[in-house]
Amino acid sequence: MKALIFAAGLGERMRPLTDATPKPLLSAGGKPLIVWHLEKLAAIGVRDVVINTSWLAEQFPQVLGDGGRWDLSLHYSREGATPLETGGGMLQALSLLGETPFIAINGDIWTDYDFTRLPSEPQGQAHLVLVDNPPQHPQGDFSLSPDGRVFARGLDASAPARMTSSQSTAKAQPASSLFFAGAASSAGKLTFAGIGVYRPALFDGWRGVIGDDPAAQESPPRFKLAPLLRAAMARQGVSGEHHHGRWTDVGTPERLAQLDQQLDAGKPDL
Repeated sequence: MKALIFAAGLGERMRPLTDATPKPLLSAGGKPLIVWHLEKLAAIGVRDVVINTSWLAEQFPQVLGDGGRWDLSLHYSREGATPLETGGGMLQALSLLGETPFIAINGDIWTDYDFTRLPSEPQGQAHLVLVDNPPQHPQGDFSLSPDGRVFARGLDASAPARMTSSQSTAKAQPASSLFFAGAASSAGKLTFAGIGVYRPALFDGWRGVIGDDPAAQESPPRFKLAPLLRAAMARQGVSGEHHHGRWTDVGTPERLAQLDQQLDAGKPDL
């Protein structure tokens, strides 16, 4: 199984830290954020990892090399000066990922999620890991039904059960000031953790879903992944699970500093 790590963002909210360093290469707990993911992927037997890059792209091979130190083979999908967004970035990376399901992870998160829980193949077009809504995102993203289906809006109790998931019953772990384990929003939504398993077929007919967005007409096209996921959810084609453990979106210098402090103090169960 191969994996994709999203690392092409401009890191604008992290400035000035990202003026000279791309966000996934910023350190927390003594190692770059992206290295935490590489180590966990290697531990579950992944051998080929694609990293999409844009801002300060040359630094990734300089720091990470070819991946040999983790027994990985790293492949870089360079997007140029303007990132292609999550959908366009994943679409461009498909030539390196192949025709079988793959893992995709945001390069700017930290979590204690156990990657061995990820299915080798999603039952539908995608399988998403969801977490409790952090303070900076109280509205959440998606709803998760008891049988493991993911919906873009509220749960549709009348919809027939087409997916099951034994992965939504993880034992809850205590929260800290950074690693959130609070309640979902009043609408029953959870936050997408930036971890998932995808089938390349998710992109079949993508232009019909994205529509006439001018950026999607560029070459290479630039568009977000979320509309494709919502379209698949409308067909009951996305499964998911609720991770009750520790997770943070490292979106500000303050959250990075707090993560670094807590990792150094050994608070998370590493």
